This record gives sequence, structure tokens and C-alpha cells, in this order.
Amino acid sequence: MSETSSTPDSRTPAQIEADIKRRRETLADTLDEIGARVHPKTIIGDAKAKVVSNIDHTLGRAYVGANRFVTDVRGQLVSENGTPRLERIVPVALVVVGLVGLLTVSGRRRRR
Repeated sequence: MSETSSTPDSRTPAQIEADIKRRRETLADTLDEIGARVHPKTIIGDAKAKVVSNIDHTLGRAYVGANRFVTDVRGQLVSENGTPRLERIVPVALVVVGLVGLLTVSGRRRRR
């Protein structure tokens, strides 16, 4: 193959034809690959895969966070040997019962 236009090409016509044929095949393969990449089904499939991956990642992080929260709460309400810590459970239970009572009374007032 000639590097510049000032030097003569020492290839035979058969070699030039073979080179042209090889380049056409390479170009056809490249165009087929580009066509597959920009095809709407491929683009949609890639977008769906990315969304699913992001959702899986987000759900995984949420699960880890919720699990950590439950473990922390359990650590506050249960001692190391597994017995309940009544000095912490009773106040929490009273607050929960109070909130449920307030919500119940508030709901009844709205209905009237």
C-alpha cells in the first residue's frame, strides 16, 4: 500500500482488488454493527436494562438500610442475651398507643 500519493503503488491489480474487497467486507461489518446499535429495539432494550439495574441497586440499598434500621431498633429494645428491655419498650409502646388514639379521635372528628 502506498503511504503518500507521490510514491508509486507496487501492488499488483489482484492485490489491489483483494484489498478493496477486504475493506468493503470490513466496512459492511462495521455498518451492520452500527445499524444494530442504533436500532430502536436495541436502544429500548438497553434503556430497560439500565432502568432495571438502577431499580435493583436502589432496592438493594433500601433493603440494607431497612435491615440496619431494624437491627438498630432491636438492639435498643432487646439486651445482648435476648431479653426484652422493658424500661425502653414500655415508653415506646405508650407513645405508639397515644398516637393511634389521637389518629382515631382525629379521624372520627373529620367524618362528622
